[in-house]
Amino acid sequence: MEARSIRFNQADSLRVPQTRRALIASFGLGLMAMGTGSAMAHSAHHSHARPARRSVPAPSGNPMEGLASFYGAEHHGGPTASGERFDMHGMTGAHRTLPLGAQVKVTNLLNGRSVVVRINDRGPFVRGRILDVSRSAAAELDFIARGVTRVRIERV
Repeated sequence: MEARSIRFNQADSLRVPQTRRALIASFGLGLMAMGTGSAMAHSAHHSHARPARRSVPAPSGNPMEGLASFYGAEHHGGPTASGERFDMHGMTGAHRTLPLGAQVKVTNLLNGRSVVVRINDRGPFVRGRILDVSRSAAAELDFIARGVTRVRIERV
């Protein structure tokens, strides 16, 4: 194998990087301007936003309705917010704000089936959903095939 030496003219090596630097600098300034504008628009948007919906049943025990989904094999054995391992065969659920260990009655509003789950994790992290349940709980509620269903949740 023959080693080859490549020579660059000093003027050529300076010209290209300066042009690139100018392009990169102007691109960076444009991004910074866009970022500042969107941050301002974002904060302005939130100053007039409607209050967020409650994602927890009221302290008086009023039920809450919304969408529930389930998680199973892909998370089986993984850690939960409570520190225990997720068991897709258990009767557990994930809620954003209910206390870990809380017992919740979950009723599928499409078929009337209900089950009690123990909150041991945080979630769901999909907009519009109020609860994730284990695969076994979803099977009892009969929504495995649908993946998502409308539910009522009540603290027990």
